[in-house]
Amino acid sequence: MGMWASVDAMWDFPAEKQIFGAVLLFSWTVYFWEAFLAQRQFILLFGGIPYLWRLSGRFCSSAGFGPEYEIIQSLVFLLLATLFSALTGLPWSLYNTFVIEEKHGFNHQTLEFFMKDAIKKFIVTQCILLPVSSLLLYIIKIGGDYFFIYAWLFTLVVSLVLVTIYADYIAPLFDKFTPLPEGKLKQEIEVMAKSIDFPLTKVYVVEGSKRSSHSNAYFYGFFKNKRIVLFDTLLEEYSVPNRENQEEPGMEPRNEGEGDSEEVTAKVKNKKQGCKNEEVLAVLGHELGHWKLGHTVKNIIISQMNSFLCFFLFAVLIGRRELFAAFGFYDSQPTLIGLLIIFQFIFSPYNEVLSFCLTVLSRRFEFQADAFAKKLGKAKDLYSALIKLNKDNLGFPVSDWLFSTWHYSHPPLLERLQALKNAKQD
Repeated sequence: MGMWASVDAMWDFPAEKQIFGAVLLFSWTVYFWEAFLAQRQFILLFGGIPYLWRLSGRFCSSAGFGPEYEIIQSLVFLLLATLFSALTGLPWSLYNTFVIEEKHGFNHQTLEFFMKDAIKKFIVTQCILLPVSSLLLYIIKIGGDYFFIYAWLFTLVVSLVLVTIYADYIAPLFDKFTPLPEGKLKQEIEVMAKSIDFPLTKVYVVEGSKRSSHSNAYFYGFFKNKRIVLFDTLLEEYSVPNRENQEEPGMEPRNEGEGDSEEVTAKVKNKKQGCKNEEVLAVLGHELGHWKLGHTVKNIIISQMNSFLCFFLFAVLIGRRELFAAFGFYDSQPTLIGLLIIFQFIFSPYNEVLSFCLTVLSRRFEFQADAFAKKLGKAKDLYSALIKLNKDNLGFPVSDWLFSTWHYSHPPLLERLQALKNAKQD
């Protein structure tokens, strides 16, 4: 009765307080509903983790593997968990791709291509996840009192190997990489790389347009073997919409009374996309700034320091039976479940704080990379490139300062433009 009396009392408030109260109530309702629907909370609430572990144990038993084969049961658990995650996330991914992205003209995939891509990603993920996980669990089992050191070293080696082989062996499984043809752009990229002692060996163009019209650029490689990758959607002369517009006649004038959706679709289809060569060089100047200023190395060092700390704390906590009991494991303490509980749930407050600190650092690095591009004389071109990329990706230039501070790894567009505007004036 007390709760309903409080709700009834709201109607006695002035209209402005009723509106504020209704908005506040709705906001909290949405918050709790989304928290309830979140997969992690859903699984916790209904005991999904111990159930999945028992299910994986039954699969192992039917194959002749008893409880002593904990690593094999852990691999079955991982397979079932990732399969469950993929299947439950599939409807949202379909909606995002074929409704939201399609509505705004970004999606270039067919349903067949999407499903083949999803299956391929799942298989590649299992080919990496299962062997790495089995070796990690084995190291923890035999590592003795200092297993956390060996586990950390193993994950360090694995991460470096994956970074090394990803662009050459994994990414080509999903996208087509072709060398950037000889020409003015390639020559200017090589000259800029040489001017800052960047050990460039190859420049690739990736066919990202078959998947989406979003654009990107990055570099990879260790030591003297650096390579640059440009999305074809970043390059004005490579952009698929631009080539299609050159082949097709212009947009027909709309008759009065026709639906707005057709006009919007035509505008999306006929908009020009990508950056000019000078702007592409400015974007690369920003990316190379991350390398020259040591941002990549600093991020790796921070990541590995955090990884070592987490493994050390895991070694301290893994023996606490109450942690396992809290999640429904009263009779056993599987190592994989311990990793899951401690890294994903117990560390979650720490992870949130760390994520915010890394977000702040990332924004600082972005401003520094912009300043580096300015020193290369690219301020004007980077200014126009950022505007074009924001328009191509339908970004909204105005951001709430508090929301962007917590969530955005890159500074809002207007802040970056203001910094570059000052640079242009200088």
